Amino acid sequence: MTQVTTAVPEKPPLGVVPPLTGEARLREAWPSLSAVSPVFGTLGWKLLRTGFLAPLGWPLLGIAFARKFAPWICARYTLTNRRLMIQRGWKPSPVQEVRLEEIHDVRLDEKTIDSLLISGTLEILGDKRRLLMTLTGVPEPAGFKEAILFAVRAWGRPANVVDGPFRAASEK
Repeated sequence: MTQVTTAVPEKPPLGVVPPLTGEARLREAWPSLSAVSPVFGTLGWKLLRTGFLAPLGWPLLGIAFARKFAPWICARYTLTNRRLMIQRGWKPSPVQEVRLEEIHDVRLDEKTIDSLLISGTLEILGDKRRLLMTLTGVPEPAGFKEAILFAVRAWGRPANVVDGPFRAASEK
């Protein structure tokens, strides 16, 4: 008879930790090249699309890529079970944060969607449609928006504050 042993992980899987116990990262995104360096990134992509001016676009995109990971500039958007943060630096430290309880809606700015980089700008809204935070150049913005809204529903507000009545999945 063989004995099966299961290893207990040192850290629980992402998102499983209740906010009262500890903070767990749910999702993280690095801004796109056009958001990090709007002049070099945008111009580089436009030159690349022309085809014959592509050799001029590559160095501009290289500059934008280097700026994306520069230690004093690099940024990332981090969603945890307690808050949404903009962090900077190689060892990330929050420069701006919003608690999940304060978030009432997330809006995707349709004008800023870049179909080549699949990125866009998310606006985090509080009560009375007040703008709390702007996340520019978010890769796959629709997915990140849904992750924020799911985190707000799951961890942010009490059940009696969540909009609308409960509907079972079978009712859809």
